[in-house]
Amino acid sequence: MTPTLVRNHRDADLSAPADAGTRARDWAEIQERMLAPLYEAVYDRLEVGPATRMLSLGCGSGLAMLVAAARGAHVTGVDSDRERLALARARLLPDEGAEGAPAHRARLHDGGLPAGAGADGAPYDLITVFEPIGCAAGDSEGLVPALESALPLAARGATVVLTGWGPPERCATAPVLRVAARLAESTRPPRPGGWRPTLRDDLEDVAARAGLKPDGSGRVSCPFGYADPDSAVRGLLSTGLFDAAVRATDRSQVEKEVAEALHPYRRPDGTVWMPNVFRYLVCTT
Repeated sequence: MTPTLVRNHRDADLSAPADAGTRARDWAEIQERMLAPLYEAVYDRLEVGPATRMLSLGCGSGLAMLVAAARGAHVTGVDSDRERLALARARLLPDEGAEGAPAHRARLHDGGLPAGAGADGAPYDLITVFEPIGCAAGDSEGLVPALESALPLAARGATVVLTGWGPPERCATAPVLRVAARLAESTRPPRPGGWRPTLRDDLEDVAARAGLKPDGSGRVSCPFGYADPDSAVRGLLSTGLFDAAVRATDRSQVEKEVAEALHPYRRPDGTVWMPNVFRYLVCTT
């Protein structure tokens, strides 16, 4: 675990999210693993293995890619967060540049899509989007253009996987996310972008707008479990879902209210456990 954030440093800007490096480490070390059951369920269903050439949009710090690479898949990741991407590079390409290091075990791209197909010249047969949508209004708006740009790199009939939050009544994290929306709107009138309940057809709507054909779906249990409340707060804030709340108030206020919202999920041993369900949609190009 990374050190606990210093909350009362007199030079800190409490109206801004934590620095990018700290937040990226909190994501990689605390929060990202919460979605591991989702990655495994998708890979099991699609029989991801050595014949798979996967393009991961919004690959973050690379855990989903690492799981696929462990199954033998050829993986390429794209993300605009340079701090998370640096952590993905350390995970997937630890010997990059060293003499005798394996070539093309994985490829990572900062922001833009790769110029062509995979490292071996073959088009991608799997595109994944493991950043779940469906907890904030408009959180899928950038996804359709990203998919439209990526599809020319895919083989005909390639598989595309979209992911989203499950129904609010099946997600213990939903009340905590509502705290973020309430704080974000505390100093201004409500506007698009705040928390909203997940809609049943969120993923199908994205697929339709991107010109994809749905070909099955599934639900996966992804409980959020933390060693203690502080880890839970740091993990949740690393998602970026609380940034608007921090800007509207300050980090101390957001951390305090998130910690209070987590109280019903604290166990006698001090751990925090929040059951959640996530949904995935399998599509074809």
